[in-house]
Amino acid sequence: MSASPVHLIIGATGATGSTTVRRLCASGAEVTIAARDEATLDALAEETGATPHVVDASDIGAVGALVEQVVEAHGRLDGVANLAGSVLLKPAHLTTPEEFHDTIATNLTSAFAVVRAAAPAMRDGGGAIVLASSAAAQIGIANHEAIAAAKAGIIGLVRSAAATYGAKGVRVNAVAPGLVDAKMTARLVGNEAQAEASRKMHVLGRLGTGEDVAAAVTFLLDPANDWITGQILGVDGGLGQVRTRG
Repeated sequence: MSASPVHLIIGATGATGSTTVRRLCASGAEVTIAARDEATLDALAEETGATPHVVDASDIGAVGALVEQVVEAHGRLDGVANLAGSVLLKPAHLTTPEEFHDTIATNLTSAFAVVRAAAPAMRDGGGAIVLASSAAAQIGIANHEAIAAAKAGIIGLVRSAAATYGAKGVRVNAVAPGLVDAKMTARLVGNEAQAEASRKMHVLGRLGTGEDVAAAVTFLLDPANDWITGQILGVDGGLGQVRTRG
């Protein structure tokens, strides 16, 4: 059994995921990383020393098998973060059925897959599960119907799972970012007019970074914070709760 904390980061190659992996590996944790892009995953593994696994996070069976592999390799699992996600900005009437189902699968189904597999694996010694919601699930923002529905589902999942597994010492929380400057949001932040409009929606006057969100993820994974569960931590420059002056 590993003497170091054992963590699994799914969606590890994005801005938040890769920064989270770097922080955990630097702390001495045993880290397994998973994503769909094998080349990017392998590069991150080479940089950090993490163990890579290619996986489709929306495949419930594949996520279950991955969790089993981690437990078999290390003897336990202390923390899992599911940072797989997507962004779809369209009104409902222009969203195709395929786009809607893909948005739900990438965001909500992947989160459910992680809870389903990881919570039983942690029941003996407890642990932490961190999911990724969004400020868009907590306030009404135009043209976010599909992604808001998926991310709002994660909020409900967090609270129910926290209640279900809390007696076994398993904590379930989520981060809820505002707009983060990342590859996934390049079409938004790459347009200066749109980026400026987005900055003005955040009372702190800037967009988020992968480091901003990764700091919150590692905080929620940390066993020093083991009296926190069922929480949605806004990492959003104030977007989800406060407004700038008109």
